[in-house]
Amino acid sequence: MRRHFLLPAICLLVVTLTLYHRRSQVCCLQWPGVSPNHSNVKAAAPKPAPKPKKKSPTFLSKDTASIYVNSIIHPGSVDFPQLGLPLLECPKHHPTRYNHLKPASPNTNTPKTTPTTTTIQYFFALDLRDSLPLLPRLLTTILQTIHFLGPSHCALSIVEGHSRDGTHEVLSALRPALKKLGIRYHFTTSPINPQSPNGRIPALADLRNLALQPLFDAAASPSNPSSSPVTITPDTTILFLNDIAACPDDLLELIHQRRSLQADLVCGMDWTYAGGDGDGDSDAAAADPTFYDVWIARTLKSGDSFFEVPPDGSWDRAGDLFWNDEVAKGRFEKKQPFQVFACWNGGVVFGAGPLLAGGKNGKGGKGDKEEKGVRFRAAREGECHQGEPELFCKDLWYAGYGKIAVVPTVNFEYSNEAGKKIKEAKGYVSTWVGKKDWKDEGIEWQTEPPKEVKCMARYDAQVFEPWDKAQPGK
Repeated sequence: MRRHFLLPAICLLVVTLTLYHRRSQVCCLQWPGVSPNHSNVKAAAPKPAPKPKKKSPTFLSKDTASIYVNSIIHPGSVDFPQLGLPLLECPKHHPTRYNHLKPASPNTNTPKTTPTTTTIQYFFALDLRDSLPLLPRLLTTILQTIHFLGPSHCALSIVEGHSRDGTHEVLSALRPALKKLGIRYHFTTSPINPQSPNGRIPALADLRNLALQPLFDAAASPSNPSSSPVTITPDTTILFLNDIAACPDDLLELIHQRRSLQADLVCGMDWTYAGGDGDGDSDAAAADPTFYDVWIARTLKSGDSFFEVPPDGSWDRAGDLFWNDEVAKGRFEKKQPFQVFACWNGGVVFGAGPLLAGGKNGKGGKGDKEEKGVRFRAAREGECHQGEPELFCKDLWYAGYGKIAVVPTVNFEYSNEAGKKIKEAKGYVSTWVGKKDWKDEGIEWQTEPPKEVKCMARYDAQVFEPWDKAQPGK
C-alpha cells in the first residue's frame, strides 16, 4: 500500500517545489533591491494602500450652520431664518467719536495696473471652543466693527479646537461669506488641548500664538506688492478677544482709548454672576456681578489683585475693588481709564510693535530670541505659576511697554443672558461717553512697575515676588 501512494506523493512534492520557485522569482522581479543579485538596482518604493481620511465628527448640520452664518452676516434680516437666541442688543455707536480710527482712503490716482501693498491696520484674534451660543453676537460685533473700520485694512484670525457643539461647523461655513465681503479670514483648527496632561497654561499660550501666526507670517514676508500684498507694521492694532458678549462700541472704545492715551495695551472689565448664570433666576448672593479675572489682573500701586482673596479662596470681598489703590479706585468710580501692572479681562487691544522686535529696551519676551519680540508663554523654571496673559503683560513691561490701562466704560460677560444683564448694571459705553459733560481724561503714566507683584499660584500660598523674577539675566 505504501508503494501505491508513492507516485502521487512524488508528484505533489514536484508541484509544490515548482510553485515555491516561481513565487520566489516573482518576488525578486517585484522587489529587485531585496535580492543580492540586484544590489545595484534601487528598490522601488512600495505604494501603501491609501488610508481612509478621518472625518471630523459633525455636531451641526449644514442647514443649521447656514442659519447661524446668515444670522451673523445678516443680523435681524427678515429674509433669513433667525435662531431665536436671547442676544445682547447693542446700540448704535457714537456718530463721530470713532471716525478718526478709519484709515485714510487709498490714493485714487494710482494706476490700477500698479501692484499695491495693503497694510493691515487692525488684526482681530480669537481662540474659540464650544462657543456656539455666543457666535452670532460676538461675530456680528466683530464684522460690524470691521465694516466701520474698512474691510480692506482688517484681518480676522480664529483658532478652534475640540468643540462638540457645532462651533467648528459655523466657523468653517463662514469662509465663503467673509470672502465675498472682502474680509481676510484665517481659520485654523488645532489639536492643542488645554486639558492635556502637559499643562493648561502652556497649551493656552500656544493657542494664543497660533491665532497670531498669520500676523507673524505677514510681518516676516518681504513687502513686495506682487508677492506679498499684505504687510504688518509696528502700528498695526491687535484686538485679542475671549468668548465674550460684546458690542461694537466696546471694541471701538478700546481702540479709541489706546490711541488717545498712547497706551501699549488696554482692556475692559469682565464680570461674572458668582453662584448664578445672570438670568435673573439665581439667589440674592448672585444678584450683583463680580469682577472675574482676579487671577490675572494686578494693580500698579502694589502689584496686588483687584480684590482681596483670602487663603480659603472666598470671593466674599469681591465687591471691594481696588481696596488698597486709591488712585485706581477713584478713576474706576469716575469711569476713567487707569494704569495697572497687568490685565486681560475678556479682551485687550495692543500694538504689534512689541511682537515684531526686541522692544524699546532691546529686550524681548523670550530672552534667547530677542529679535522675535514678545510672545505668549508659560512660566519659566523658578517663576511664579501664573496665566499666560499676566506673563504677557510682565514681558511687555520688561521690553519697555508698560503703558497698560483698564477702560472701565467697557464691560464684558461670557453669555448672551448675562451680557445683557451686565450692560443693564454697568451701562453701555454710550451710557457714559454719550453724556454732554463727558470728557476723556488722560493718564499720568508711571514708567516703573511695582517692585513686587502678588503670586497667586494657589489661594492658600499667596506671596509677593520681584516683578521681574526669572526674566533673562535676573
